[in-house]
Amino acid sequence: MFSSVTPSTTAPATGERWSPKLWGALVVLCGALFLDGLDISMVGVALPSIRHDLGLSTSSLQWIVSGYVLGYGGLLLLGGRTADLLGRRRVFLIALAAFAVASLLGGLVSDPTLLIATRFIKGVGAAFTAPAGLSIITTTFAEGSARNRALSIYTACGASGFSLGLVLSGLLTEVGWRWTFLLPVPIALIALVAGLRLIPREHAEDRAVGGYDVAGAVTATAAMLLLVYAVVQAPSVGWLSAQTVISFVVVIALLVSFVIIERRTAHPLVRLGILRSGTLVRANLGAVIFFGSYVGFQFVVTQYMQTLLGWTALQTALAFLPAALIVAFASTKMGSLVDRVGTGRLIFVGFVALVAAYALFLRAGDAPSYAAVILPSMLLLGISCALTFSSLNIQATDGVADDEQGLASGLVNTSMQIGGAVVLAITTAVVTANAGEGTTGPAALSAGVHPALAVVTGIAVIGALVSLFGLRRRRAAQAAVPAGSVEDAVPVSAG
Repeated sequence: MFSSVTPSTTAPATGERWSPKLWGALVVLCGALFLDGLDISMVGVALPSIRHDLGLSTSSLQWIVSGYVLGYGGLLLLGGRTADLLGRRRVFLIALAAFAVASLLGGLVSDPTLLIATRFIKGVGAAFTAPAGLSIITTTFAEGSARNRALSIYTACGASGFSLGLVLSGLLTEVGWRWTFLLPVPIALIALVAGLRLIPREHAEDRAVGGYDVAGAVTATAAMLLLVYAVVQAPSVGWLSAQTVISFVVVIALLVSFVIIERRTAHPLVRLGILRSGTLVRANLGAVIFFGSYVGFQFVVTQYMQTLLGWTALQTALAFLPAALIVAFASTKMGSLVDRVGTGRLIFVGFVALVAAYALFLRAGDAPSYAAVILPSMLLLGISCALTFSSLNIQATDGVADDEQGLASGLVNTSMQIGGAVVLAITTAVVTANAGEGTTGPAALSAGVHPALAVVTGIAVIGALVSLFGLRRRRAAQAAVPAGSVEDAVPVSAG
């Protein structure tokens, strides 16, 4: 039947040969992350059709995306803590079932408010499956080449889901945009049934002890929701209006309260001491910028292609296909590449490619050349996603103790989703400020596209600078270590 190598939190897999059951468990976990990425991006190409059918403005439309990523990012830390306390397998399977139910409801409702609500609930489900799945992997595979290999496969599936979601969305939207909400249902059910059989049970002693920091979770989520709302509303009510100023003041107060709660509670959602790691902080900051800029770029470009250029949903999806193919085929090789090169260099190169992709797309006008502008942008985008996505996940969990892997994985996933929500809000605000609230015509959208892309490009430049700073810090650390002991002092995957 199966070999003796079985997933276990007490005996991490270290060998090059993995048993069929170990592979099966990894496939289930990868399938769930594929779903998360798929669900974030699959709605992208469908947005113009949703806008047309439900009569939404640009600021309202972005909540279809933000509702999901805020539910996802806002409760990821609680999801990671819950997985550590209750058991990663149990939390993963329950959340996956909730995700499937919310997906079904989202495909059936017609009211915009209810649609956004189901998106938020799906995001909450993903907030528990993602850190639980990642921590199952990091406690099953030993740190080093085995874990890097597993994580590269895992994150490749997430990146592939995010990239291929656009292509699938194009195909499904041609039939009807509701199918983009219904497709995840059967995939989630298959993963759920397989997970019941393949994901191993933990021993009771492998679970963390303590309680839940509900106050911290509520405070952090409320702060992110209010921040996104304030940024989206600011162009219409005024950046210096009482509503905007008060909203930002309350956001700051909530974030300060969150820090105070974390410092005083016996079982904090975030042990603030973990943030003393410069490598972890840079990985999370990179995740905010990388994913945030991409979500903003996708939101603007999919509408630009369909509304301004008059492309169909399928044509728009096919335009993104080169990037999706690069991610799907290249990301599986990232484990061995990280072993040889290190995450820091790969993240920097990935951000440089990201800046180049966005900057090149800024040349697109009312009739851009696909071969000269759009295709090169998508190729650079695919290279960036393949290099950066896996490397950030590996860097963020390197050197973290097993009992805090749920926290570390929750932090990096939270950073990505909150980055997506906040940068999308900023991008939407720029489009709205230049195009005018409630306008949908090509001329109005054209006025806001290039300023929004310029902002996204600038944010990506900040990411490149942060990753460059990380490389310089690593070189300085190497120079300070006596010759012959660098490998022991600075792991190859360090940033």
